Order: sequence, then C-alpha cells, then structure tokens
Amino acid sequence: MSTLGLVVNPVAGDGRGGVVGERTHRLLARAGHTVRDLSAPSLVQATDRARAAVTEGLDALVVVGGDGMVHLGVGLVAGTALPLGIVAVGTGNDVARALGLPRGDADRAVAVLDGALRTGARRVDAVRVTRGGDGEVRWYAGVLSCGVDAAVNARANTLRWPHGHARYVRALVPELAAFRPYGYRVRVDGTLWESPGTVVAVANTAWFGGGLRVAPGATPDDGLLDVVVAGPLTRHDVVGLFPRLYRGSHVHDPRVQVLRGSRVTVEHAPDLGPAPPAAFADGEHLGALPLEVEVVPGALGVLG
Repeated sequence: MSTLGLVVNPVAGDGRGGVVGERTHRLLARAGHTVRDLSAPSLVQATDRARAAVTEGLDALVVVGGDGMVHLGVGLVAGTALPLGIVAVGTGNDVARALGLPRGDADRAVAVLDGALRTGARRVDAVRVTRGGDGEVRWYAGVLSCGVDAAVNARANTLRWPHGHARYVRALVPELAAFRPYGYRVRVDGTLWESPGTVVAVANTAWFGGGLRVAPGATPDDGLLDVVVAGPLTRHDVVGLFPRLYRGSHVHDPRVQVLRGSRVTVEHAPDLGPAPPAAFADGEHLGALPLEVEVVPGALGVLG
C-alpha cells in the first residue's frame, strides 16, 4: 500500500476541519495506507513539514481543507511526479468543484483518492507565477485575480466577524466606497490590453470566490489560460455585475473581454489609473504586480 503525507487545516469548514482530518486519517489507514500527519499549528510550519516530507519517499500528499490547503499542496507538488489528494471541506472548494471531486463529504473524497492510488493519478494543468519584484516563483491551480475582488478578499482577511461569505459582503462596502478603476497593462501571448479596469482574472479553472463562475470556458486540461478583463466600471456597475458572476453571464457584457493564451504578463499602467491591488491566487495572497504567469500543461497529478 501507499505512504501518504496528510496536512489538515483544523479551522476549515467553520471549524470542522480538525474532525474531518481525524476521520480522513482513520479511513486511509483502514484502507491499508501508511499515513504521516504533517499538520502543524501554523500554515507556515505545516508547509515546511510537508516540503521536507515530499522528498522522503511519499507516494502522495493529501490535504484536508479548502482552497487555501489545495494551494499549499499545489505549491509543493506541481511540476513533480508526486500526486495530490484533496478532501475538500472548506467554505469555497472552487478547485475541487472544477476538478469534479467530492465537496463536503470526507468519506466519498477518501474513496475517490483511494481508488486513484490503485489506478493512477490524472494529470491536469497548473500555473506558474513569477513575481517581478523579487523573482519568487509560486504555483496555483485555479484563478489568479488582481482586481476589485482581490481588494475585497484582502480586506475580508482582516475581519474576525462575520464568518463565511458574509465576511466578504461586509468587506465589499468600504472597498467600493474608495474604488477607482485601476490602471492595467495585460499581455496575453501576442495580444495587448491596456485600459483602466475593474477585474483582471487569469483562470485555469472556471470558479473562484466560493462559486463565482468568473471564467465559464476555462478547463484545467487544455493548456490555456482564460484571462477575463473588465474595463472601467462605476461603483453602481460593479454592484450590478458581480451577481452575474454566479451564472457566468458577465462575459456577455460588452465591457468584459475573455482573452486566451498560455503566457500572461500583468503590470500597472500608471498613466491609466492607480495601482491594482495585490494579487490573490486560489484565494491566497500572492503579491504585487508585475507578474509573469504561465500555464504548464500536465504539471499537476490529481487523485480522482
């Protein structure tokens, strides 16, 4: 049987992560696998422990939590032969949704990844990001955003109350009050988009933000990125456009464009507006522009 590294976010799913992590451990052990718990009190410590373990004979890395834990796992195994198992019990679970994996059901998730351990992982695309400021390389699986939604995400992360999606609604109000369209220079392969703008999302998968279908045509195995850009919008326009993200119908708005390519550069254009907010990918802070983004076909092995 397999030797698995297990990393659990105990606060995922409004505090259910720890309980689900214990059950996942038991189910995997009952299936005959050797399980090494790599969880730690902090995300930084868990990342360090998992990074050390991936070179020590693991057959797969399994993460329990939401998109933040998936992001951690992708950062450790993308570009390697080590596959990733996902037990999605967070509030968003956008990557699991895009990959067709069970969400909110540990028993089904473990059954799926146990089966894949026996039959083999499938390969999907992952995205490599190089930060222009310091040259650091990061990976993500889902969507990178550096528009007004990223600003809301950053503000929401500073709030202790309320929990879940209501926290983002609370963060949206003050963010919109100060909003002015940002200045962007975005290059997608040979196509250049320069404009004041509201949304820039570089998507490997369709969903972000807990079910917002920002890039309806994006799939994680086509070797392409869907880059969704929205030009200058008023505060009223933003409020009207965001509900359409749930259905994906925003892409039919004439102020929205979808560009496709394999390499993307996103920069601030100071003559077109203020600096865009720091980018987030899979809901996790990535850093300030400029960013070089490249899809790497088949870079990620997924159990299921």
